[in-house]
Amino acid sequence: MDMAKASIAKGMRDFTSFEVLRREYIISVIRNVFESFGYGPLETPSMENLETLTGKYGDEGDKLIFRVLKSGDFLKSVPENLERNASTWSSLISDKALRYDLTVPFARFLANNRNDIKLPFKRFQIQPVWRADRPQKGRFREFYQCDADVVGSNSLWQEVELMQMYARVFDALLLPVKIRISSRRILADMAEFCGVGDRFMAFCIILDKVDKVGVEEVVRQWVELGVPTEKAQQLIDIIALRGEPAVEALKALGATGNGLEEVSWVIEKFSKFNSDSVLEFDPSLARGLDYYTGCIFEVEALNSSFGSLGGGGRYADLTGIFGLKDVPGVGISFGLDRIFLALEEADLFPDSIQDAPDVLGVQLSEDSAETVFRVVSQLRENCVIAEFYPDAVKLKKQLDYAHQRGIRYVVIIGENELANNTLQLKDMKEGEQFEIDMEDFMENPINYLDLN
Repeated sequence: MDMAKASIAKGMRDFTSFEVLRREYIISVIRNVFESFGYGPLETPSMENLETLTGKYGDEGDKLIFRVLKSGDFLKSVPENLERNASTWSSLISDKALRYDLTVPFARFLANNRNDIKLPFKRFQIQPVWRADRPQKGRFREFYQCDADVVGSNSLWQEVELMQMYARVFDALLLPVKIRISSRRILADMAEFCGVGDRFMAFCIILDKVDKVGVEEVVRQWVELGVPTEKAQQLIDIIALRGEPAVEALKALGATGNGLEEVSWVIEKFSKFNSDSVLEFDPSLARGLDYYTGCIFEVEALNSSFGSLGGGGRYADLTGIFGLKDVPGVGISFGLDRIFLALEEADLFPDSIQDAPDVLGVQLSEDSAETVFRVVSQLRENCVIAEFYPDAVKLKKQLDYAHQRGIRYVVIIGENELANNTLQLKDMKEGEQFEIDMEDFMENPINYLDLN
């Protein structure tokens, strides 16, 4: 058998223990905020029926769904001489897919459990999703989303609360961000102004690309869609505005829907309770997913190259596609992986995050092994993270191991220490070494260890 190449699939990643601990730190901050707002945890399967996912994310999104081949001889469903066509073959050889996001599976869950849920229903979900996107900086094919949704209420106070959750999380992470808000109703007014109201989603998808392709390409694609060049340029001028100037420009354009009123109300209420956080109206915000119908949000890090760190919006009847009618909802999502990169870039991870134990117990001989093991075991009972070196090798090798792992303290017990019921505690950081009563050290390790 040929030796397999030790490579990882494109767009996927391994995580070291240090990276995992940093990721868990972010998750713990987000989870604590979710729980403090009364949201409960939920998990759904990694794999859904293909029909559950397709048609919910637009044509662009459907292309990025990871389809799973049918079990066994998946080609037996394909008629002979069938034309080689990806969309035709896909439905014949695949009936399941990896989840694309957490919102659509949540809607499916609500429909499945409609009789057991009391509205309004709040849930949070922290799980991986998969998209067959082109990998690049800050964009992966497997990544974690941290979602919070509430369904069963049309109240805009839910939007205010979700924006407050964004502010609380990023304040706790010490990461400066700006929260952007707009509304699909405002975008509908813009599309009507341009005469392409019947091509609304195509209009939104083009606008959603503005940060990637630039305004000239957006204008070109809008004109190709049927937008008059003059009106396309008017909109480009407006989407460059922010806040109140953007509101006034849209009113002058003839925006008559209640999207502007809703966005202004949310900003006003949010500002009363979150004076230090920025929530700004941004008419260029589109959010390319089909199911949004009201307010939409996005969070971006200030002074960072990683762009969006999360987003969300209101959906009027997402559960209706699964037979559960008239259940409105609104939700937000945190992009764990981009938040990780933004914190790393800004050097904002706490120094206390480490993947090394506090203490290493070393062996000088087989005679001392049991005593060292007893000390290490007692340290663990006292909530000290301690490791036992398993082999009685040269002390230098064990000290080198401690240094390479970043372990600050080393417990050394030789013949003299055994005879005197003491131990040597070596501080690898300060280069100091002390002889300590063994029993006192095990009972009161905090008196001898600086674990800050």
